[in-house]
Amino acid sequence: MVRKTDIIKRAKRAPEELRELILQAAKDLVEERGLEGLSAREIARKIEYSPGTLYNVFKDRDEIILTLESRLLDELLGRLKSTQGCPDTRKRIVCLANAYVEFSSENPKLWSLLSGHRLSDDKEAPDWYQLKMDKLMQCLEEALLPLMEGSDKSDVSRSARVLWAGLHGITSLAVAGKLSTVSSEPLNHLADNFVETYLEGLPPASQT
Repeated sequence: MVRKTDIIKRAKRAPEELRELILQAAKDLVEERGLEGLSAREIARKIEYSPGTLYNVFKDRDEIILTLESRLLDELLGRLKSTQGCPDTRKRIVCLANAYVEFSSENPKLWSLLSGHRLSDDKEAPDWYQLKMDKLMQCLEEALLPLMEGSDKSDVSRSARVLWAGLHGITSLAVAGKLSTVSSEPLNHLADNFVETYLEGLPPASQT
């Protein structure tokens, strides 16, 4: 039986408190059941509110998921930036790849949001979400720049995105439990091999 004091307490929650409650419940559900287990009804049940309450705080389910993804990307960026102390450029990029792999392996179901969630055809990712991705790409571009000094900015940008796409593809297979259908080698070995092979193919930095 729901007590009157509980109803009053819920009614007095500040919007930001309710927002965090919803996001934590959504995160817990993804960690427990994966993306397919995340619904407005299940989130509402978990926080003991009506489903309609969620849409007073978030526009829709997509916004909840994108917010979780953006926080995940913030955490990843912090992990990648922790490799900046490596003095050797090539080793730093390998360290970036290793940090990426480690991060994706820590909570596979939560990480799978980045590859499993799709916006409908009539929707685009909001600017605040795109900004998170741009910051990640900038981190990779900065790491690549010493190896591509003298190259066009567009070439550095493209190379950063190829590295991201390749690493993300490898880790996505791993978190989905399908990497063994491609190779029997460990995830970190494949990631290292991809990065080292890709770096070998980069044009040499111009000598000035």
